[in-house]
Amino acid sequence: MASRKEYLDYILEQLSELEEITFRAMMGEYIIYYCGKVIGGIYDNRFLVKDTKSARTMMPDAGRELPYEGAKEMLLVNNVEDREFLRGLLEAMYEELPSPRKK
Repeated sequence: MASRKEYLDYILEQLSELEEITFRAMMGEYIIYYCGKVIGGIYDNRFLVKDTKSARTMMPDAGRELPYEGAKEMLLVNNVEDREFLRGLLEAMYEELPSPRKK
């Protein structure tokens, strides 16, 4: 099932206090970038983030879910209504995420 563009737009609006939030459409889903680093994405109308130490600390009860068959598990963000929480989550995760590969 592909994600709805309206859900992507909602998540982007919730993240609008952060600079350099971008996305890329891929096979009906959306990869979300923060300052050039992949932080997660929208998969089946769910906001999933990479499983990092800081994300687990901030969301200890988050479910681990597969974005698609064969992928690594990611953490489900349930608290998408709280902009301040989302900003803190992405800022905390940023340092733990790998830098983008050079092309």
